[in-house]
Formats: sequence, structure tokens, C-alpha cells
Amino acid sequence: MAQAVEARAAVEVFDERLRRVLPAQPRLERLCTGARWSEGPVWMHEDDSVLWSDIPNNRMLRWSARDGMNVWRANVEFTNGHVREHDGALLHCSHGLRAIVRTRFGAGLSSPRDEIVVDRFEGKRLNSPNDVVVKRDGTIWFTDPPYGIASDHEGHKAKSELGTNCVFCFDPRSARLTVVSDWVEEPNGLAFSADETMLYVSDTSAAMRKDGAGYHHIAAFDVGPGNTLSTPRVFAVIEPGLADGFRLDEQGWIYTSSADSVQVLHTDGTLLGKIHVPEKVGNLTFGGHGRDQLYICASTSLYRIALHTRGIQAP
Repeated sequence: MAQAVEARAAVEVFDERLRRVLPAQPRLERLCTGARWSEGPVWMHEDDSVLWSDIPNNRMLRWSARDGMNVWRANVEFTNGHVREHDGALLHCSHGLRAIVRTRFGAGLSSPRDEIVVDRFEGKRLNSPNDVVVKRDGTIWFTDPPYGIASDHEGHKAKSELGTNCVFCFDPRSARLTVVSDWVEEPNGLAFSADETMLYVSDTSAAMRKDGAGYHHIAAFDVGPGNTLSTPRVFAVIEPGLADGFRLDEQGWIYTSSADSVQVLHTDGTLLGKIHVPEKVGNLTFGGHGRDQLYICASTSLYRIALHTRGIQAP
């Protein structure tokens, strides 16, 4: 494990509104390195740590200022995205199990115990859940593209039983799983707006295409009564690269992965600027006591930058 390395962050400002979230001298820290492909970071406030997935190595890593980086769990069935539920349980998107998995903890994150939340829709196995969010009403929303069954690199190669890629909503109270959209060709990252009237979902269908086709944009949906989605539209095209994962701050700005940076988007879709990162960005999350630290999973490493903004309140 390499020691933390700090340097002046290279930030491109395309819109002066971005400056209000940037420190006078923004600093990007590489906290640790040694992964193969980093994804799905989640902040664990109980012990001030970050957990994330090293998907091809089939393990989850942990970093804290006190302990540095270590392997939190091995043989995790190729987990990808993660989120906390309101009671503190940790949800995983498992490519290998083709399921949403829940980890419950004892006191102080001790004695973790796993259980399958959902792995089938109308009797058919899911493809490979990729990213997950929890709405304030407790419902679990997740994307289900084919990346974990496309090869054995990030899961187990298999044919899709569903024959399509959907965004799902699972209600733990009724145990009902619902398709809320099949409009996005290959849904990946997702996040709600602060007031939960909009759901953003990325389409990364360009990822596995060799012919230059496919999409690399973030779509937006209106969230209606009964947890329905309507009015799908393209919110922003991300280039270079893909919006593999993203999070929102309290003013509604989107911080998204791309091939060269964390791109910051205004609520109107304007690209405000880029926080450049030395490696390809996979996903990110807000953490720290004030939720003002942006933790960035980028290829082999975990990075951090302090900002003058706060991520949307996590469970």
C-alpha cells in the first residue's frame, strides 16, 4: 500500500459558478493504491472509513486514516455498487450472485451477516445488478445491465434470462419487485435529486461496443406517484468516457465519473468544470463528518478532495 500523496488539483473551470464549491487551493489526495478496477465506494460513518469494490479481484477494500488500506472481504462474488439503508445495513450489487445482497452489522460494524434481498424477477434471474440507491420511503432502486454476465472478468459468463436491461424498484415491505424503466439501453449509475422528484440514470451502452455505437449519457426521469417514472430524456452527454457512477450535492449538482476527470454538472445540464484525476474514474461518493469530502474510485486507487459543498444526506 502506497502512502497518501497530495498534490494541487488540476481543475478546469468552464463556468464561474463552479468556483463557489472549490477551495482557494484545491488539493487532490491519492489515499491508497493497489486495486485492479475500483468501483462502488460507500462511506461508513461509524468508523470513518470507505469501503469499495475491486471487482476483477473479487474483493472489497477498506480505507481509513487510522488503518490505511486493507482487504475488508475476499471472495465477495464480484460486488459493484453499494449504499447504506436507513437502519445502517449495507446493500451490495453482486454481479456473481446476480442479486442485491444485504449485510447487517452488530454493534460497531461487528459480526457482519449477509442475506439475499432479491435475485429474480417473475421467476427469472436478474442480469447483474450494478448500482443501487435507497429512497426515503425505504424502497431500493437498482440498475441491471449485462456486464457481470458478459464474461468471467467481473462475474460469471451466462445468458440473460430477462432478455432486457431494466431499472428496478424493490419494496422491502411488500417484497414486490417492479420494472420502473426499460428506456435506458444499458443502465448503470443512478441517483435521486435532493427532493426525489427526479431520478438520474446513466446509459453506458458504448462501453462494450467496438463499432463506436452505443450511448454515454445521463438520462433524467420524473418520479411520480406510486414510484413511477415518466418523461425520459437525455440530461447530459458525458465525454470522454462514461458516467459509470455519480452522486449529487445538496444544491443538485451532479459529480460524475468520466475517462479523464470528475465532471461537475449544473441542474440545467451545463458542464461547470472538471476535477482531473490521474486515472480513469469509476465511481465516487461524498463522506467525512460534514459530507464535504469527495472520495473517488479511479482504476487502481482511491482519491479524495475537499469541497465547499455537501453531498445529499446519506442514510
